[in-house]
Order: sequence, then structure tokens, then C-alpha cells
Amino acid sequence: MMERYAGIVDDYDAFVEACERPLPKTARVNRVKSSFDESRDALEDAGFGVEPLGWFGDGFRVEEPDGAKIGNTVPHYLGQIAVQEEVSMIPPVVLGNTLPLGDALVLDACAAPGSKTTQVAQDAAAVVANDDNFGRIAALRNNTDRLGLTNVAVTSYDGRRFPDALDFDAALVDVPCTSEATVRKNPEYRKPDAVTDDERASIVAVQKGILSRTLDVVNDGGRVVYSTCTFAPEENEAVVDHVVRKGKARVRSFDIGLESSSGVVEWQGEEYDAEVEKTRRFYPHRNDTGGFYVALLEPTTG
Repeated sequence: MMERYAGIVDDYDAFVEACERPLPKTARVNRVKSSFDESRDALEDAGFGVEPLGWFGDGFRVEEPDGAKIGNTVPHYLGQIAVQEEVSMIPPVVLGNTLPLGDALVLDACAAPGSKTTQVAQDAAAVVANDDNFGRIAALRNNTDRLGLTNVAVTSYDGRRFPDALDFDAALVDVPCTSEATVRKNPEYRKPDAVTDDERASIVAVQKGILSRTLDVVNDGGRVVYSTCTFAPEENEAVVDHVVRKGKARVRSFDIGLESSSGVVEWQGEEYDAEVEKTRRFYPHRNDTGGFYVALLEPTTG
């Protein structure tokens, strides 16, 4: 599957090598219940190594002692920390860096199991966490309860048909995707046939519908962060291109201090709007992380 992207990755050999390495364990502090220093000290006293992430003050990498898991620690049980992949922390940081969230009503359109929801809820006035997968909503509720976040309301709508009941200031749209960029923890994505063309085409239609509808319910002047954990341009740049060409959004630039590559503007004979180049690709070999795609959008219709 990885050879599919040889033409768009800057250092393909390093990319492949990184995809075959185990993924570092990461977590973040829940500022509602703890501080970085308090959580670090508690983990270090329990024998864990803690290395702060240079680009995000709440995040850290973890070295687990033999036989120990950070998910079994007292700080985790008490909701003082949340185990979360490093690149998964990017979308809430991008949203918070571009828009004051203290008075903002935020929609998380595809929220479960809630890692990004609980991250953004630390700073937002209120968050509506939506997911149409009933099986995952229990995990979403458990996470918000454990972390003590009382400003989160949970809904269950198909994101393509989210109602007009509220006016949102901002939104996260971490859509369902083929998940190829999780290859460091899911080695099956190294197989050439891990995702079929039909599977990809089906999920792209859903992605376009969710992003388009989310842009409709966010106020003019607000911000929407679209993200996936896949390398596929069909699910990334092509989806953003779709809403840009329909006049529903402008693409905004951002920089959070992690190495990244620009969005691609051509893929397999398809050309995308030049605006799409402002989106960012986070590759495993650039920061020793999983892979992620992130676009910062400004709605042009309300």
C-alpha cells in the first residue's frame, strides 16, 4: 500500500522505514484536573519516563517500565492525563491557535471515542460531540466523564444531515477514513490490497458530505479543521478541493512547529485548486509520529 505514495512523499525510503517502526507512546495532561508538572512527577515516581513535546505544552512522550502501562496508572484513572497519539493532538491545537475558544461553541462532527473532543473542551465554552456510531458513544461518554468535562453535550446524528438548531463558532471534522496512516500500529496497511478502490470511493462520498454539512452550520468568520489519518489524496486534498470549488470554504495557512509537507495539487491525473496547497501532510518520518492530514478552513456560507 505504501508504494502508492512514492511519488508524493519527499523521502520515500525514510518514509517506508518509519512506517515499519513501532509508534512512540504519547499522552497529554488534562488541565481541568492537573498540571503538567504534577502529572509528570506522579508518572516519574511510578517509574515512567516523560519527555515533553516541544510543539505542544500539554503533550508528552512516555517510556513505560517493563510490564507497566500508562493506561493503568493513577493519573490516568483519575482523569489527570489522556493517552492520545501525538498527531491526533494536532487538530485541536490548530483550531485553538487560530480562533479564541473561551466563548466559542464548538462542534466535533465525528467525535467518538473523544480524544480530540476532550482536548478542545479544556478551552472551549461548550462542545457538541456528535457521532452516528452508537457503539462508540459509550467510550465518548466515559472519556468526558473520566476527565471531568461538564461542558460537553453528546449527540448522535449522521454528520451529513446535522440539524440547523445551533450556530457554531468552530468545528472539528475528523472524518471516518481508510486509516492507512495508522500503519505503524496497524501493519496490515502495508499490504498492497489493504484498501480497495470501491471502499475508498464509498468513504470519500461520506467525507465530502460530512465536511460540506459542517461548513453549513458554522458561522461566517468561524473556523473548521478537517483531518484524516490516511495518506490518500482522494480522502484529503480532493475532499477539500470539493468544498472550495463549491464556494463553501477558503483554505487558511497554519504552522504549529512540527515538520510537514504541503498539500498536493495533482494526483493520478486530477488537478486540485491551488488553495489546497495550504493544507498540511504530517508524515511518520518527519517527526517520528503516525501520519495525519490537516486542513484549516474558513466557511464562506453560513
